[in-house]
Amino acid sequence: MTAESVIQTAYIIAALLFILALAGLSRHESARAGNLAGIVGMTIAGTATFGYALLNSERSPGLTAVLLLAPLLVGSAIGLWLALKVEMTGMPQLIAMLHSFVGLAAVAVGFASYLDTEHNSLAHLIEVAVGVLIGAYTFTGSVVAFGKLSGRMKSKPLMLPNRNLLNLVMLLAAVAATVWFAVAPSVWPLLVVTVLGLALGWHMVASIGGGDMPVVVSMLNSYSGWAAAAAGFMLGNDLLIVTGALVGSSGAILSYIMCKAMNRSFVSVILGGFGEGATGEGVARDYGEHQETSVDEVASMLTSAKSVVITPGYGMAVAQAQYPVADLTRRLRDRGVNVRFGIHPVAGRLPGHMNVLLAEAKVPYDIVLEMDEVNPDLSETDVVLVIGANDTVNPAALEEPDSPIAGMPVIEVWHAGTVVVFKRSMNPGYAGVQNPLFFRDNTVMLFGDAKQRVQEIIAAL
Repeated sequence: MTAESVIQTAYIIAALLFILALAGLSRHESARAGNLAGIVGMTIAGTATFGYALLNSERSPGLTAVLLLAPLLVGSAIGLWLALKVEMTGMPQLIAMLHSFVGLAAVAVGFASYLDTEHNSLAHLIEVAVGVLIGAYTFTGSVVAFGKLSGRMKSKPLMLPNRNLLNLVMLLAAVAATVWFAVAPSVWPLLVVTVLGLALGWHMVASIGGGDMPVVVSMLNSYSGWAAAAAGFMLGNDLLIVTGALVGSSGAILSYIMCKAMNRSFVSVILGGFGEGATGEGVARDYGEHQETSVDEVASMLTSAKSVVITPGYGMAVAQAQYPVADLTRRLRDRGVNVRFGIHPVAGRLPGHMNVLLAEAKVPYDIVLEMDEVNPDLSETDVVLVIGANDTVNPAALEEPDSPIAGMPVIEVWHAGTVVVFKRSMNPGYAGVQNPLFFRDNTVMLFGDAKQRVQEIIAAL
């Protein structure tokens, strides 16, 4: 076998491992094996690409190895530092930032590919322009998503006049600049494409409210995949094309599933009009007074309950309450209480965020149910514990047409016998929407740090 054939074989094996990784990540039980398959596949792909570069470089092998290893070691060191430093609560904004790096890399590859090729064909010029446009869009869109998720930017959507028309004009201008670049190749039209892509990414994501960021992160994941695929075309690397297509398509499928779960239009996500028609401030209403409860009262409720549903949200992640919640679950199940978890598709600020936290705390997979699975049983549930969730259990989504989250399916916890809401204060959730659930007759509020309160309930039990 020649060195070239070995590299191509390695690429095929890596591509198969990436497919196995996606298949494994589709189920809780096989997620760890899927992650391992992805790690092995990426190691094989990186090693093969390193060998390919050494074989085809016009420089000496030693200099080529140094030029490849230096940025690889720097990037690996930064990645390791982030992995050790960033907690699960910071994972959504970290992933958004990582997507921005993919977009920036696609832009850099586009310019380098154009400048490094003496005779650019029409197909290659179009590949470069499209790759740069997608990469630039992904870069600024991901930076804005990072800003909103980390609290560095306001979560409210940017509502410029005629924003959809503005997006259309910029997109048409980008198409025109692409034609200009293909007909009369030079750096200037490519720079115009880049600027328009940066502006589109910034404006489209800025126009989306913070409460919808989980879907946005998923969609940006898809865009980063297509940016990688475009880079693969520009570099003539088949594995990068396959890998980018896998990431792009799987991200798009996940975004579609989440859009269905939130009763939103998938097309409007792509066009940056996500939540259009549901982005108003809503009408201020007087819902009355809320009722407070105590740790001892909650412990008494749980002692007499036969069925309990726990609905976690981002507040549970912030308080790092998953471990005492898992402990409480074990203790209640030992007493014969039927305990289950209800997980909204966009609970937390990242798809699957709550599932990862609960798996980390060793909560059994079979009692972690999706929204559609748990909603029909809530009327037969004695107690629901809402821990750090807000928008995903808000009845305004179903009952108030003028609400900013109108039409979004939610976990209908108010049908249970008693609802106990764990919150630090009466402040609204991430979407900035007041929750009438807090003022219902069968709802009681338990204020304070969720982790501490759950530990106190365990002690009272």
